[in-house]
Amino acid sequence: MTNSRNEGFVYLVLFILCIPSANWMIGNVGTYCVPDGPCMIPVAPGLDAPSGVLMIGLALVLRDLVQRRLGKLWALVAIVAGAALSGLVASNALVVASMAAFLFSELADFAVYTPLQRNRFITAVIASSMVGLVVDSMLFLYLAFGSLDYVFGQIIGKAWMVLCTVPIIWKLRQRDQLQGVSPV
Repeated sequence: MTNSRNEGFVYLVLFILCIPSANWMIGNVGTYCVPDGPCMIPVAPGLDAPSGVLMIGLALVLRDLVQRRLGKLWALVAIVAGAALSGLVASNALVVASMAAFLFSELADFAVYTPLQRNRFITAVIASSMVGLVVDSMLFLYLAFGSLDYVFGQIIGKAWMVLCTVPIIWKLRQRDQLQGVSPV
C-alpha cells in the first residue's frame, strides 16, 4: 500500500507540473505564434491548436491517477491547488480563463471518473478525460480569446494525449490486478 501511495504522490507532482508547463508552452512553443495569441502546433492535417493542449490532456489523466492512488479528497485538493497554480503562472491576460477552465474541466472529469473507476478503470479514464477536455477547450478559448476558433484543434490535441496514455493505463490496471491493489 505504501508503494501505491508513493506512486500517487508522484502522479500528484506530475499533475501539478503540467499546469505551468501548459501555460509556458502556450506562449513559447509551436510551429508558429499568433500575434497577441497562442503558439500553435499541428494536431491533425490542416488543423492546429494552442500548444498547451498537450499538457492539459495529460493533466486530465494524471488527475484520475491521483484519485486512484490517493482518493477523492486528494483529487479535489489537487484540482483546487491546480486552479490556484494555474492562475499564478498564467499571463495576466489568461489568468481568469486558465483558472476557470482548469477548475471546471477537472471537476467535470472528477464527476465522470468517480462513479466509473472502480469497475471500469480504462473506460473511466477515457470518458472522464474526454468530458474534461471538451469543457476545458470551450471555456478556455472563449474566456481567453473570445472565440471558439481553435476548439476542434484543442479537442483533438488533448484527445491525442489521452489516447497516448491508454497503454500505460492498461498496464497499470494489469499490474494492480496482479498485485491485488484496489483503487482508494
